[in-house]
Amino acid sequence: MTGMKAAGEKKLMLFSGRTHPELAEQVAKQLGIEVAPTKFQDFANGEIYVRYQESVRGSDAFVLQSHADPINQSVMEQLIMVDALKRASAKRITVVTPFLAYARQDKKHMGREPISARLMTDLFRTAGADRLMSIDLHTDQIQGYFDGPVDHLFALPLLADYIKTRVSGAGATVVSPDAGRVRTADRWADRLGLPLAIIHKRRDPEIANQVKVHEVVGEVEGRTCIVVDDMIDTAGTIVKAADALLDQGASDVIAAATHGVLSGPAPERLQDSRISEVVITDSLPIPKERDFEKLTQLSIAPLLARAISEVFSDGSVTSLFEPK
Repeated sequence: MTGMKAAGEKKLMLFSGRTHPELAEQVAKQLGIEVAPTKFQDFANGEIYVRYQESVRGSDAFVLQSHADPINQSVMEQLIMVDALKRASAKRITVVTPFLAYARQDKKHMGREPISARLMTDLFRTAGADRLMSIDLHTDQIQGYFDGPVDHLFALPLLADYIKTRVSGAGATVVSPDAGRVRTADRWADRLGLPLAIIHKRRDPEIANQVKVHEVVGEVEGRTCIVVDDMIDTAGTIVKAADALLDQGASDVIAAATHGVLSGPAPERLQDSRISEVVITDSLPIPKERDFEKLTQLSIAPLLARAISEVFSDGSVTSLFEPK
């Protein structure tokens, strides 16, 4: 069964791009449906063609695609999928992007810069999306960029429950890797009932325009430090944070983040670092060659399935996913 019907013959259909089909399959399994059959084709010049292989008319359509490498291709593919649904008379289209591309470009730091996160939401709206669903957006204000409902889900309960099993009441501290992530770390500290420390980066007064000194603000000596972030990209920040904490007498460092972007040297950097474990979700696919021994991946399929089910049945997504 590729769809699920509710009162008034409403039909839920789940569609998946080619970036992370495993996640879509797991979400479909949780919902008790199948991913709708879709034909994809790449033309010689790189253009993408999409056609759905069964009727989508009147459906409540959910299009799942996590924006992973090749990132621009995965974005374009999802936009084309949305356009095809709109033209095939889907009743409502929800774009499900566990990881939203360009979310870090959410404001202008200097003149003549784009606000690419806003452009992304505009593109999806123009393509025909009625609703947007994402997990741990880089900043909360991105919710206001999309002209329609946004379901902003949090992986914190999932990650924090796992971390609890690792620190099991031992002396632990939640650490923000820089000033910009303090709000995220604060949510973690509240959830786990632990103290908070911050790593303050400042320039070394001895060396002009070069080295930053990592100052630890908070009590970390003899404690297990949980460094939290929304994503780990090249892993430079988090590895330096771990070094600073261990140099200040921390007994252990665990890194936790929702999105494992893990670009370039990240897997090797993390494996060779003094961090004992790196905990992420499967919001992005991790190919075998990017996997490493210290990595733990938790499934976000149940979270997405519950959110999709609530949206479909006009229930409350907020009650399910606001961090306590």
